[in-house]
Amino acid sequence: MNTLITGSMAYDTIMVFEDQFKNHILPEQTHILNVAFLVPGMTRHLGGCAGNIAYNLKLLGGSPVIMATVGEDFGPYYRYLEEQGLSAEHVTKVEDTFTAQAFITTDIDNNQIIAFHPGAMNFAHQNKIGDAQNIELGIVGPDGRDAMIEHAQQFAELEIPFIFDPGQGLPMFSGEELITFLDQANYAIVNDYESQMLLDKTGLSLEQLAEKVETLIVTRGGEGSEIYNAGEMIKVASAPISEAVDPTGCGDAYRAGVMHGMTTGRDWKTCGQLGALCGAIKIEHSGTQNHRFTSESFAERYQQAFGETL
Repeated sequence: MNTLITGSMAYDTIMVFEDQFKNHILPEQTHILNVAFLVPGMTRHLGGCAGNIAYNLKLLGGSPVIMATVGEDFGPYYRYLEEQGLSAEHVTKVEDTFTAQAFITTDIDNNQIIAFHPGAMNFAHQNKIGDAQNIELGIVGPDGRDAMIEHAQQFAELEIPFIFDPGQGLPMFSGEELITFLDQANYAIVNDYESQMLLDKTGLSLEQLAEKVETLIVTRGGEGSEIYNAGEMIKVASAPISEAVDPTGCGDAYRAGVMHGMTTGRDWKTCGQLGALCGAIKIEHSGTQNHRFTSESFAERYQQAFGETL
């Protein structure tokens, strides 16, 4: 069975600022903010939430199906997907547009400032969930506003279990719209910042939000993650790392690990630990799809990290 990954496909331009943002931003002057950061290090990578999740899920042995819209500049990415054994059947090219582009500046504390051009992503609603066959699980990731709304509705109507993962798209929606997403979804994943925004927009508590889905997951970076299921909260520790090189895409890697656990019948703690290890491996590498592992090396590191066998 397949896992349908909806969301962005993008080119990521990653720049490294060799200082702390806070040293160059005057809090009392933010109303006239005018700052420039010298970034000696710059790299360009293939990314986007859908691409990142699918890449990690494929490494884990899953069967991801990407559904996204891209621009006329997507040629190199198409070739890469083919090399990775990832299908582009439901990746739709939109004429006269650019593929979505993320411009990410990271400081030495791994804080990030991101500028994002959606490009072809704004037309993602042209794709229909029903066009993909034999789907076991889906995810509605950051995408065009109309696409996120319509894809959630389509998943629900087709009775395909799916994860709501608003990510950077969360500010586009009102509290009422976010509650509708949660009512339609079976599961939801947000990071700690997004969880606070979700609370502010909906006026609900974390426990109340958790009651709207079967399982709610809140990731908290190096502090691990919290999984709310059946009235209980499962605390999952982060996995040890050798070095934090680049946090970009760690959340997507975590989601891939969780989804792999879900589709292979793991309990929720194991799902969270699979996600934690995927995120740990990713953060040790620059870019979102430049890390590699085998099932054997992953299982060995899992045992070292959590004292359990897969």
